[in-house]
Amino acid sequence: MGANMKESPARDARRNPISLTTKVMIGMIFGMIIGLIFNAVNVPVIDNYLVGGLFGMIGNMFVNGLKMLVVPLVVFSLICGVTGIGDIRLLGRVGVKAFALYIGTTAIAVIVALGLADVVGPGTGFDMSSINTSGVPGKPAPSAWDVFAAIVPTNPIAAFSNGEMLQIIFYVILVSIAALMLGDRSRSFVEACEYMNELMMKVVEIVMMFAPYGVFALIAKTFAEQGIDLFLPVVLYVTTLVSALLFHLFVTLMLLLKVLSGLNPVTLMTKLRPAQILAFSTASSNATIPITLRCVTQRVGADNSVASFTVPLGATINMDGTAIMQGVATVFLANVYGIHLGALDFVTIVGMAVLASIGTAGVPGVGLVMLTMVLGQVGVPVEGIAIILGIDRLMDMMRTVVNVSGDAVVSAIVAKGEGKLDMEIFNDPKAGVISEDELAIDLEAERRLASAARPHRDP
Repeated sequence: MGANMKESPARDARRNPISLTTKVMIGMIFGMIIGLIFNAVNVPVIDNYLVGGLFGMIGNMFVNGLKMLVVPLVVFSLICGVTGIGDIRLLGRVGVKAFALYIGTTAIAVIVALGLADVVGPGTGFDMSSINTSGVPGKPAPSAWDVFAAIVPTNPIAAFSNGEMLQIIFYVILVSIAALMLGDRSRSFVEACEYMNELMMKVVEIVMMFAPYGVFALIAKTFAEQGIDLFLPVVLYVTTLVSALLFHLFVTLMLLLKVLSGLNPVTLMTKLRPAQILAFSTASSNATIPITLRCVTQRVGADNSVASFTVPLGATINMDGTAIMQGVATVFLANVYGIHLGALDFVTIVGMAVLASIGTAGVPGVGLVMLTMVLGQVGVPVEGIAIILGIDRLMDMMRTVVNVSGDAVVSAIVAKGEGKLDMEIFNDPKAGVISEDELAIDLEAERRLASAARPHRDP
């Protein structure tokens, strides 16, 4: 009986696994606590060697690891998705639906932000005596023609090297369509891409083993450097922005999901938690693509033929959170400078926010660059960005969560509408869940299997 009661560590780990998401959340919470403590004590040795040194190194290594996966994962996943659809007309329908939903949700987001900011009125009576507004760069707004013309790459190799996602998506779709047109002659090419796609998803799992430590380092460094004192001068701006972000995430997007697909919003939000945590930690939609794609396919149940197209496209053009920031920040800075914004100005802000979202990469800090375009169009001094510059990193983390959630919502809507959503996976709370212990065991088992299959040489 004693022998029966005793179980191997592997079996025990599988019976009571700790999900990777739980470990990442623990890392995030401890990161906030440690970061705020370090910010309060303000010891130069800790700031220089631990926060800026060790935490910075670990955080950068983790983010670099995620970014390392983006281009190859998007390429192989998109090739498999397009060739898996098999029908160019279906691909066009998926593309049109996704593009329309992304542009539509971005427009709704900035309209909601402008309305809320206009009612609350952040920035009225703001004291600028302690704000240094010198040296804030501006950027001219591109024309719509330039934005769409830039989608076609002049040099595909340069596009891959620089991570120009829209150009990469365009080129890969073009190659995939050509492969479809060649018919059976492309079979070996498609099989090779399918293998590479599976290989890259396995690499994603390996990188995610280090997620709890990477998230801890990123969050601890951010809160140690920023603290909470930066919020006090702009507390009304922060309150308005956070309220608009939460309203769009939990009301607008969830209503769209329920009305257009009939899916349960609570179930979807629960399954997106890993991608949302990574989005908050990295403040980069592009860096979160591997995890978002994994959640949408393996947790939500969207077919790869849809998700491989909608997720990378959304990370590139779907900037709901950033558009909300632009709306609130523009009204805030206009109030600070005593500039009245009329109805035409509001229309201009909506148009500029949508246009800028199409041609802007999903990387940290890009929202401020987009904001300079919007401010320049409505006559608000660009130098005012200095007022919100200090707290933008933390706000960037929050709006990236909204961006990534919007990508997943649109992917689920499109997949459901095309009959490409597995409802058994969607309704299964354990679908696609991996624990760190299970992943380590699986990797060890695969290593032993490969070692056993390797031919042995006689001495």
